Amino acid sequence: MGLSERQRKMLEFITRSSGDKGRPPTIREIGAHVGISSTSVVNYNLNVLVREGLIARDKEVSRGLRVVHPGGKAFAMASNIVQIPLLGKIAAGQPIPVPDNAGSDSEMISLTRDIVQEQEGLFALQVKGDSMIDALINDGDVVVMKKQQSANNGEMVAVWLKDEKETTLKRIYREQKRVRLQPMNPSMKPIFQDPENVEIQGKVLLVIRQLQKPSALRV
Repeated sequence: MGLSERQRKMLEFITRSSGDKGRPPTIREIGAHVGISSTSVVNYNLNVLVREGLIARDKEVSRGLRVVHPGGKAFAMASNIVQIPLLGKIAAGQPIPVPDNAGSDSEMISLTRDIVQEQEGLFALQVKGDSMIDALINDGDVVVMKKQQSANNGEMVAVWLKDEKETTLKRIYREQKRVRLQPMNPSMKPIFQDPENVEIQGKVLLVIRQLQKPSALRV
């Protein structure tokens, strides 16, 4: 792609800040990170990243940066970036059916390797609903999952309910002859299931906050 070392560092910093803090950095923060005092020079380099299709930028919005480079595998391998497929939505509330086309032509999200230690079996899902708000997972957030079929009691997992053909995001507890899928919202009741009807699809590793208007940013 012909990016300079400084531009690579900018992209990695934007990606890392978005994942760690739930928001992208400011122009001045980017400049300070890469050793540029001039905001116009920072803007020039950001425009290069936009032109290369690596970020999207809304100049009318504070912190209006978003890492979007889908399919940039060559860049990801040459840098400190891990690309993770966004496979669709998962319910944090009442279970919802998984769309038939989930996972086809998937959008990619990008995180730096210091945020994601795992390298294999990673995927991401966008949360629909507010049953996990006490676990700081809100409607519209993205959860990064590790594909696995087992989990310890109390871990947050994506669960496939076989008979209902529905999926849900909950904390899992095994209780004698049943499985309790526990929401993290005091206004909602747990879901009780026969163990034979429950299939764990993955465990939550981290949460990426959904960016909204500046006045509504969660920090």
